[in-house]
Amino acid sequence: MALRSLKTHKTTGICITASHNPAPDNGVKLVEGDGSMLLQEYEGLADEMANAETAEALVEVVKRCIEAEGIDVTAPSTGTAKVLLAYDTRPSGISLAEDAAAGISSLGVSVEILGVLTTPQLHWAVMRRNRGLPSSEAAYYKHIADAFGVLAGGPLNRKLHVDCANGVGALKLEQLKPYVAPLGMEFCLHNVGDGVLNGDCGSDFIQKEKTLPETMRGIPAGEAACAVDGDADRLVYFYSPASDSPPSQSPPVNVALLDGDKIAALVAGLFRTLVAALPGPLPTSTSIGVVQTAYANGSSTAYLTDELNCKVVVTPTGVKHLHKAAHQFDIGIYFEANGHGTVLFRSAFLDALREVREASAPAREILALNDVINEAVGDAISDILLVETALMKRGMNLPQWNALYRDLPSRQLKAEVHDRTAIVTEDAERRVARPKKLQDAIDAIVADYPGSRSFVRPSGTEDIVRIYAEAADERAVDELAARVRQAVLEEV
Repeated sequence: MALRSLKTHKTTGICITASHNPAPDNGVKLVEGDGSMLLQEYEGLADEMANAETAEALVEVVKRCIEAEGIDVTAPSTGTAKVLLAYDTRPSGISLAEDAAAGISSLGVSVEILGVLTTPQLHWAVMRRNRGLPSSEAAYYKHIADAFGVLAGGPLNRKLHVDCANGVGALKLEQLKPYVAPLGMEFCLHNVGDGVLNGDCGSDFIQKEKTLPETMRGIPAGEAACAVDGDADRLVYFYSPASDSPPSQSPPVNVALLDGDKIAALVAGLFRTLVAALPGPLPTSTSIGVVQTAYANGSSTAYLTDELNCKVVVTPTGVKHLHKAAHQFDIGIYFEANGHGTVLFRSAFLDALREVREASAPAREILALNDVINEAVGDAISDILLVETALMKRGMNLPQWNALYRDLPSRQLKAEVHDRTAIVTEDAERRVARPKKLQDAIDAIVADYPGSRSFVRPSGTEDIVRIYAEAADERAVDELAARVRQAVLEEV
């Protein structure tokens, strides 16, 4: 990222975090000058640097990059190059930040350690710094809270339980509280750091297990709740339906899950309504698109296309693919099922809104939403305010939101194989190009279950093939997933 700063003459960023992964893990998220993730063409270079076995080998990679990129490390402008560093609450974060700072400084690039931040806050700070706008942590809270206040329009009297995954989100939501409390927004924070980071709590746990963490079983049935992950870039909502069992009992308490698919549907509905009320040609000329992966539930895709008349684009798995595709639209919405996502706005569309803002309340609201949303990357904290706005504007509670459509039963399995690279996919990972016999087998199996679908894709890091299946009922989806898994084992 020091080299990227030298090349682009912009401030770049590094956040040291392993996101939703277990507490002993750590890693990095790399931020370009516009606040986006590291450009894909530099990922191979980053891999080479990470895998260099000696200091000498690392130096050779750096020298080769400097030459290939035409970077003059002796130029006067080198002195303006800078990298912003942040880390989450993992114990290893501080020492790794110090090591990263030493590496950055070795290239003559200045470094600014911002301390503990969420990953999205670091992305936001880099983006704002390069635009010459206030980029401090306090500016972040004020910016999104002020815009949320414009949208609220008055006292909300809203209480929301938040599972903070024992991570950095707990610290930052606590700091946001004073900014939104005057608006009538109350956060009741759970898993704020007393337990293990991402340990049987947080968005990833709730999305996969569909049950309450033990620490939240005292929440009354029906009360609104959400969960973030370890570095607060993923968000899911949930509630515990009414039951005859006391909430304190030890058996797992099932929850109604509102995942990233449901968030995308809720948000798309809000923008569809606001755009329809814009003046002049904007209602018909404005493009609204939703970007999904093959893992999106089929019912969500049908709702978006049939009920909301939104264009749906499917990309390979990975936020970098979704973010890029969202730029195709005036309003580009993407949320992975795991709850990572955001909304992007075309600059020409925002300019058109500014021209009519004085006479158009919907234009003012969309512009305020643009300020609430972190356009650089998925941001669980700002996404909470986005979801709360959508629920408020659409007059919905969580059960009504959940009733927009019914998810098809789905399963995710995995199969260990000798060589994952034997499988090559196409059509945004929805079909197997090689071996053809495997796709033929999947097609034959799916044909036995009307209204079903299934696909397989190799893991990017280990010799595992991931299997996804959807069907009309629980029995059918269990059978379908098991048969497709067996086909993988037989053909790979």
